[in-house]
Amino acid sequence: MALMEIEFKFHIPAERLKPVEAAMRRGTVVRTRLQARYFDTADQALAAQGIVLRLRKEGRRWVQTVKATGDNALHRLEHNVDLGAAAGGASPTIDPQRHQGTPVGERLGKGLAESGAALVERQSTDIVRLTRDVRTTGANAAVVELALDVGKVVAHAGTPEQRESPVCELELELKRGDVPGLVALARRWSQQHGLWFSTVSKAERGARLLAKLEVVPAIKAEPPRFADEKDNKLDGRTIQQAVVAACLAQMLPNASEIAAGSTDEEQIHQLRIGIRRLRTALRELAGLDASAGLFDATEWEPPLVEAFRALGALRDREQVVKLAQPQLRSAGAPEFDPLAEDQSAAGAQSAGDIVRAPAFQSVLVSLIGFTAAVHAEAPKAGEAAQQQEQPAPLDAGDARRFLRKRLQRLHKQIVRDGQRFESLPTEDQHRTRKRLKRLRYLAEFVAPLFADADDGKNSAAERYLKRLRPAQDALGEFNDEAVAMALYREAAERDARAWFAVGWFSARHAAGAKACRKALGKIEKARRFWKKRS
Repeated sequence: MALMEIEFKFHIPAERLKPVEAAMRRGTVVRTRLQARYFDTADQALAAQGIVLRLRKEGRRWVQTVKATGDNALHRLEHNVDLGAAAGGASPTIDPQRHQGTPVGERLGKGLAESGAALVERQSTDIVRLTRDVRTTGANAAVVELALDVGKVVAHAGTPEQRESPVCELELELKRGDVPGLVALARRWSQQHGLWFSTVSKAERGARLLAKLEVVPAIKAEPPRFADEKDNKLDGRTIQQAVVAACLAQMLPNASEIAAGSTDEEQIHQLRIGIRRLRTALRELAGLDASAGLFDATEWEPPLVEAFRALGALRDREQVVKLAQPQLRSAGAPEFDPLAEDQSAAGAQSAGDIVRAPAFQSVLVSLIGFTAAVHAEAPKAGEAAQQQEQPAPLDAGDARRFLRKRLQRLHKQIVRDGQRFESLPTEDQHRTRKRLKRLRYLAEFVAPLFADADDGKNSAAERYLKRLRPAQDALGEFNDEAVAMALYREAAERDARAWFAVGWFSARHAAGAKACRKALGKIEKARRFWKKRS
């Protein structure tokens, strides 16, 4: 059976398991023991392409399944083959040919062909699952399967190197109905029980056990994936969804790791970049579809801003000091650590606390749902008059015209501010730096929509973005030194040795502002890739 799976998966903290199980049992539940074996090549060719191949014993029956990542955080390609009960209780053998003729089977076959390596068993799981169907009512009625999984993932089973990882998670899968119904239910369960969205699959847990990985690399930004940049179906809503999905593809894996306890600096840094990119998308692309309620800043802005600032407070002060101290030492500054007696971080939230906050998780769930929701179907006769009052997404042509105006507006503002950067108030200088980031992110988001018709590439956009980099670097350094000067000025109230740094940074301030003005001035002559050719 081939299908497109739409589901949320939440990690359950150990202290919340009993309340979650009690809530599950308020309805009719089915208990099933699931014992699975996962297969891949020795070089993990399938995992590298987001493909999972397994044999799973569900009660007395065996099912062979292949899964692969879909278009966004909710979508999964999946194909199941029921193999029945194995004769004599023996486990059946894995056979990729069982998935032939399906979209996910084609990806599986291609991945194995490119690798050329044989399949081997990589890890196993032993899970007790409770399932229950829940019906939501109202305008967005849906049937959702809740699945509570408790058990373990095992690698190197039966050997001295055997390693295990506990599993305690809740999955909500849309069986029938609308995505908004699934989203509403997911928000309710995650908020009531303190759950957080997790991107780590059971197969991924096993792969980490095999590799003995404690910390995984941070996920960096990737361009949006538009189905066809030249397709007239790329209206305003479709563009919004693709860009938000790209932002979430960076944010969610990093947030998942941090929520689970990681304190990796690069993961925190990349999550903050993802939040900044998301805020740019929600702000600059709102006009593409005024009916998209999620683009109402009053709902999403406060939790994102709060998380961004709180994570920055944990990271920025230490990073600034790391960058500043070698320069100060070379200038002859006395040895001094401005954070040694800093009490500002006392009692502060951890990065995990910030990411697990209910308001932040709620925004993530809502935005994930937005990327998966389909366009509204044609209204029924009795609903036509009411729905006519709702604004429609901009069509492909109007959407591109709208984006040109947004890009041009930001470009002009930055050129104007650059000409008088040295005389701008500190707050306006900071605003110019943030505006430049928004221009860069917006340009990266929409560059494929203005690609050359002949080869589908946008070398003009690449050249434009390259012209922005010197200004980004200059303003970034200027901001770091301003933050450092404020930090050392604060420390000077406790230790007079900090005054050397205050004076040193103060003496560099004018030269830094001049460097910013010169770098911003070069943007004026940059060829704007979004302008129509005459």
